[in-house]
Amino acid sequence: MNSTFFDEEDLQYCFENMNESCYKTSYSSGLRVTLYIVLGLLTIFTIGGNLMVIVSIAYFKQLHSPTHFLIASLACADFGLGLTVLPFSTVRSVETCWYFGKTFCRFHYCLDSSFCYSSIFHLCFISVDRYVAVTDPLIYPIKFTVPVSGMFIAVAWIFSVVFTFPVVFIGANEEGIQELVNDLSCVGRCQIIFNKTWVVVSSLLSFIPFFAIIALYSRIFAVAKRQAKMIEMMSNNSQSSNNYSDRVGRRERKAAKTLGIPVIAFLVFWSPYLIVDIINVCLNFRTPPLAFDIVSWFTYSNSAINPLIYSLFYPWFRKAMKVIVSCKILCLDCSTMSLFSE
Repeated sequence: MNSTFFDEEDLQYCFENMNESCYKTSYSSGLRVTLYIVLGLLTIFTIGGNLMVIVSIAYFKQLHSPTHFLIASLACADFGLGLTVLPFSTVRSVETCWYFGKTFCRFHYCLDSSFCYSSIFHLCFISVDRYVAVTDPLIYPIKFTVPVSGMFIAVAWIFSVVFTFPVVFIGANEEGIQELVNDLSCVGRCQIIFNKTWVVVSSLLSFIPFFAIIALYSRIFAVAKRQAKMIEMMSNNSQSSNNYSDRVGRRERKAAKTLGIPVIAFLVFWSPYLIVDIINVCLNFRTPPLAFDIVSWFTYSNSAINPLIYSLFYPWFRKAMKVIVSCKILCLDCSTMSLFSE
């Protein structure tokens, strides 16, 4: 790597007075400051943007719907990631050392994995929501109710937490690979290693929802396209095709396309990490830490980009954000205002 990015003495110890200390890559002062600014801003945008989504959906009564509750819960996962995980990940990435202890390393990893798995499951359930809305728009309000949405939210959170915390803290992930764990262990490194069994399980937990999302949205857009052609044909044969069924169908297809944007962003931002994760297993966990850092932060960026997507493509969010920023939410009747054009 270009020497201008590093101090003359590239490799140092994380803890100078400890024999078992990890090596530290010492970046130049300019690069360190730049990284802190960039990663710090990403963390701030993740926290602030998702907090805005949560407040908007919680405050405005018109947004109290099953779909928006799923979006709010997804924003909670991204908000939690930004608040509890990214600050420590920023220090680790810039300093190339872990200074917060072995126990907190495990806790940090569990939080990271729980929020990420929760995001994946939420996006999968949002895809299910949109699939039902497009294929059966008239009976969708009966099928996908607030209790059903609450059940999906509970499954996403409970399963994510139950899978990660017990496995890591009882050490089930290290069974049979203790020698490899000892070889890779040093003071100042935070690396959780999984044996083959748990690698397969954790990979399935990522890939199954990943491909389910792709399959559901492929089906959604195919159905939406077919319905649009049918409505166009009906319009040519009748002057009064703007009935209730058509309006509902159009609204749900539009919502499916709009909600598909965060899903597509998720696929783009998560694909590099999933690919590197597979390569890491094939290389017996010898993937360079820098490669993991790059793809991890690229994945983290997905949590910051979702509120930006909402502000660009969701008129209701732009309107809600203007009301919140202007402090108009202090008005007593503001929570009942209309946020939709229809």
